[in-house]
Amino acid sequence: KPFDFPDQPDRGTTYWDWSLRPVFEQDGSVGGLVFSLIDVTKREMAAQEIRQKNEALAKANAELQQFAYIASHDLQEPLRMIASYLQLIERRYKDKLDTNANEFIAFAVDGAMRLQNMINSLLEYSRIESRGGLFAPMAVREAIDKALANLRIAVSESGISVTTEKLPRVVGDVTQLTQLFQNLIVNAIKFRSSEPPRVHISAFAKDGNWQFMVEDNGIGIDQQYGEKIFNIFQRLHGAEYPGTGIGLALCKRIIERHGGKIWVESKLGEGAKFFFTLPILKADMEMK
Repeated sequence: KPFDFPDQPDRGTTYWDWSLRPVFEQDGSVGGLVFSLIDVTKREMAAQEIRQKNEALAKANAELQQFAYIASHDLQEPLRMIASYLQLIERRYKDKLDTNANEFIAFAVDGAMRLQNMINSLLEYSRIESRGGLFAPMAVREAIDKALANLRIAVSESGISVTTEKLPRVVGDVTQLTQLFQNLIVNAIKFRSSEPPRVHISAFAKDGNWQFMVEDNGIGIDQQYGEKIFNIFQRLHGAEYPGTGIGLALCKRIIERHGGKIWVESKLGEGAKFFFTLPILKADMEMK
């Protein structure tokens, strides 16, 4: 292990890596010791710089999360009041004003509701780290079943078919992984093609992780936007596809909290394959 020694005050602390090895005589006895020192100051200074930058980045990220939480939380009440009064005006004065006034009120109500949904999503995004649950061994199938139960109306109305292969047990936050699958299924419903929507979920072991694939038959995306879609508030489509642009960003935050990564492979008109990794539960390699 490197140690420091202030042997040159003009250049600061010098870091040394040392080793000590025996010198054997012909009869096998130890005739002496060789002690060596290597100057590793540059390496240690570079490592310290990386640590300092990582600490600064972590601090900035924590401050950003706190700001997002405070901003979205403090905006909730005034926005709720605006939306409530707009809805009251809409109900009380609908058809009592001219056509343009009715249309303007409808636009205002819709805008307030969309902003409220966006703030709720931002609040949810800011809580991924701070409000996450404990990790525990769990069956991935449990998270999928809960996601489908939460989406039963959307599943029924869209007619989406969700199939799975045998899936493993992992260590994770069941609430967040439920949200992950829920967002990916909603994404498949929202961006479906003219064909009945389908989602197939599978997993296989690779490089010490479970690699999951959530495949849909939707409209797909241009692969050049494969990383961009996981950015917060990023939307590739216009108003014809409703949403806040936070769903896939939430998925990314959830997977990163679980020590994995997420990406997409897709072509326009050919559906999308969302991949993500989770560490293998060493004590249980069984697929269920």
